[in-house]
Amino acid sequence: MNQANSIPAIVVFDIDGVIRDVSGSYRRALADTVEHFTAQAYRPTADDIDRLKSEGVWNNDWEGSQELIYRYFETQGQSRQQLNLDYNSIVAFFQSRYRGTNPDNLSGYICDEPLLLQPSYLNQLTEAGIRWGFFSGATRASATYVLQQRLNLQSPVLIAMEDAPGKPDPTGLFSTLELLQFGIDINNLPPVIYVGDTVADMYTVEKARNHQSNRTWIGVGVLPPHVQQTAQKRDAYTESLKKAGATIVLSNVQELTPEQIQKLI
Repeated sequence: MNQANSIPAIVVFDIDGVIRDVSGSYRRALADTVEHFTAQAYRPTADDIDRLKSEGVWNNDWEGSQELIYRYFETQGQSRQQLNLDYNSIVAFFQSRYRGTNPDNLSGYICDEPLLLQPSYLNQLTEAGIRWGFFSGATRASATYVLQQRLNLQSPVLIAMEDAPGKPDPTGLFSTLELLQFGIDINNLPPVIYVGDTVADMYTVEKARNHQSNRTWIGVGVLPPHVQQTAQKRDAYTESLKKAGATIVLSNVQELTPEQIQKLI
């Protein structure tokens, strides 16, 4: 069999909440930022952030921080026009917490992110003939840090924040596939599985399917660790991902074994 035509599937992974636990990093930096710019009057809870994310358009945490700041002041009777928030200042403060204050040496919350998969899992996919890569709304520096320094992956296929419009726009997913599809017969394209932890990730799959209906698109949801603390949260989050289009929802990305992928396709 021609190897190019024997690829069973291509798997593309989101990073935050799938590859690494960001509840104590990105989400903590988001809460810090909102608290700072509301003069300590409001600090969003994990549920507040989940509700924002469930709207499906706040994949960028800098924009999410700004939105929650605006919404707080609107409850205080102020309009967005009155506030005129400086987005660059919001980004700078967020990054000072997430990356740290030294631009040459990461020292912020990013250093303490628990990993949610092991490199051996990716090796299993490779051995099964499954190609894989990453499409993330994280900055390239942040994504590269976890993929290359923490997971020791050598030049993984990655489309990051700087490379494509934010999700749920599927452009970045298409760009990732272009890098992964070399040597594949375009008349025999393998199914694509996109693995993500948010409503926006599942919407991305739906939009990709609408753009390119000539191939199979499968959205796989993964529950981020912070929603697995109670059955009620876990069930509600699972339902939100399924409602957004997830075919299945897993507790950990490594449950998406080659055998499970074969069942999905």
